[in-house]
Amino acid sequence: MKATGIVRRIDDLGRVVVPKEIRRTLRIREGDPLEIFTDREGEIILKKYSPIGELGQFAKQYADSLTQTTGHIVAITDKDQFIAAAGPTKKDLLQKSISRDLEELINERESVIASNDDKNYIRITNEDDSEFTYQVISPIISEGDAIGSVIILTKDTKVKFGEMEMKLASTAAAFLGRQMEQ
Repeated sequence: MKATGIVRRIDDLGRVVVPKEIRRTLRIREGDPLEIFTDREGEIILKKYSPIGELGQFAKQYADSLTQTTGHIVAITDKDQFIAAAGPTKKDLLQKSISRDLEELINERESVIASNDDKNYIRITNEDDSEFTYQVISPIISEGDAIGSVIILTKDTKVKFGEMEMKLASTAAAFLGRQMEQ
């Protein structure tokens, strides 16, 4: 745990204000759920809650199945980071933060199919990920809320994604969204 040096008082309703700098750094927005933990030393820990993170193992198995079927790289995100990935670059994606562009795409509930030289190609991480030659991104919607995305990627320059990959990603996203509702 890292000390910030910031001290806040609890108001008469039991509320504590999380400073703007911390909210911006951790990408916490108004209405975002926070999970509350306590330990034996009396510490209270607030953690951004990821509803799709609870499907972590299931999402990993789903990504593995899609990768085995298609031969492509498959990643599943929440609105902050990659929670599951399958394929040769999975270690490069797991636990990484998603890019602001991808977060915006999820919030706008838009799907994308693009090659890395298209103007609508979305950087999915904050690093250069242009080694992926094609991408399909479909938002995961659960109970009306955009909670993450399913991404299918390839580095193979001979492969061009089309309607089939788009349908696979949107079907996976719809399925995961319904799993969250149960």
